[in-house]
Amino acid sequence: MRQGNRAVLQRRSMTKDMAVCGLFAALTAVGAFMKIVIPAGADTMNFTLQWFFVLLAGLLLGSKRAFMSVATYLIIGLIGIPVFARGGGPAYLLRPTFGFLLGFALAAYAMGKVCELMHSARTKTWIAAAAVGYVIYYGMGMLYFYFISHVVVPKPVGWGAIFTIYCLPTMIPDILLCGVAIMVAARLRPVVVHMLES
Repeated sequence: MRQGNRAVLQRRSMTKDMAVCGLFAALTAVGAFMKIVIPAGADTMNFTLQWFFVLLAGLLLGSKRAFMSVATYLIIGLIGIPVFARGGGPAYLLRPTFGFLLGFALAAYAMGKVCELMHSARTKTWIAAAAVGYVIYYGMGMLYFYFISHVVVPKPVGWGAIFTIYCLPTMIPDILLCGVAIMVAARLRPVVVHMLES
């Protein structure tokens, strides 16, 4: 009887996790289409609301669920469904800017882990988590950009150009999104906790 109850609880927990991760993956996809196109060198960059929803996932869902939600979003995009700012498909892996999308997944996990380790949902915890996620997001974006432009695409771009042309235009707006996400997370936390624990 106990084993049966455990199996039912596990199934409910898995269903809840899938629903929550699917919801945040969908929100991240919607965020990709709320964008401002910024000219950057010979190309363009997009300032989107994806980072905002990644922040919410990291601050509210914990490390595993946050990572799963962003990973789901990335997988959906890489199999060809146009949920990225410029479409989708496996060819996206060769875009120098794909590293910023990978950074979303790592940042979401790291933010969730910071919140778990600090055992707190206070503002100072969320500020620390958002700061860690921000550094990982941009760090991964820059590393991947450098790798693709030097190893895969025969058009090397230096660190200075990557930072000033492809990062700097969106860095300040993304910091502002961190602040907005922290305020929104404070309002949403009771709802999300109830959803996950009920």
